[in-house]
Amino acid sequence: MKRKTRSVVVSMRLSAETWTRLKRIAHRHGWTPSDASARLVEEGLRRSEFAFIDFRDSAAGRQAYVLGSTLAVWEMALLVRGYKSDVAAVAKHLRWPEAKVQAAVHYAEAFPEEIEGALSENTAADFEALKRMLPQATEFVAKS
Repeated sequence: MKRKTRSVVVSMRLSAETWTRLKRIAHRHGWTPSDASARLVEEGLRRSEFAFIDFRDSAAGRQAYVLGSTLAVWEMALLVRGYKSDVAAVAKHLRWPEAKVQAAVHYAEAFPEEIEGALSENTAADFEALKRMLPQATEFVAKS
């Protein structure tokens, strides 16, 4: 498990245009510009350290996604668990190269609290909660 270290203050020079864009994204997420810059730096570092990983806004907040797909890393973790950690079987199911699936596995291993938190939120969401978020949702019940 990774130990959290105390934070450090970093000063940087930004163009006026970049500062305006940073303030805009901070405002959109309800962050301070300082929080936004720290998060974006962290995401950039993670992108450079993990192949096939990107970050996007979603209904659940900012999340790690598998590059070029609609799957969040936590969704890939759920799929990999469903296939009993058989990366090759998941890759075959998705018609992806194994390396892309393995990249999500590596990311999930490096940030287990993030992934487990998302998996827990997913498990806690039942149909009643879904209906509140998506009023048009209807429950499908298969006939026996």
